[in-house]
Amino acid sequence: MKDEKMRWAVNLYLLNCALLFTHEIDSAFWREWDLIGIPGGIQVFLVLNFALLIVALYGFQQVVLGSNSARAFSFLLAAAGVFAFSIHTFFIATGRPEFTLPVSLAILGATLIVSLAQAIVVWRDASSL
Repeated sequence: MKDEKMRWAVNLYLLNCALLFTHEIDSAFWREWDLIGIPGGIQVFLVLNFALLIVALYGFQQVVLGSNSARAFSFLLAAAGVFAFSIHTFFIATGRPEFTLPVSLAILGATLIVSLAQAIVVWRDASSL
């Protein structure tokens, strides 16, 4: 049973990571650095995304290895997904045109669903990580 729960934790982390970084590709299309006011434009945006990717991949490694920090990294990624959905929903609700294409919306919606599922799986069984 523990192996099955571990598989869920690993697969949800991987799926969420893929969704979030697909969203970041979409963010480059929409020039998100202008939307949220990141100084330095694309240059800083790229550096930030590199750092985020390193943290997310390191977290994935910790989940696969079942390290003591795996649960924290899983919650961090899940929180990032909920935050991404929430902030972009706010921007859309206030009339911003960015991220309103069907696939952009689908990625954001899927990110929310997967993030919540990931958090629930990790919360319900701390021993799975």
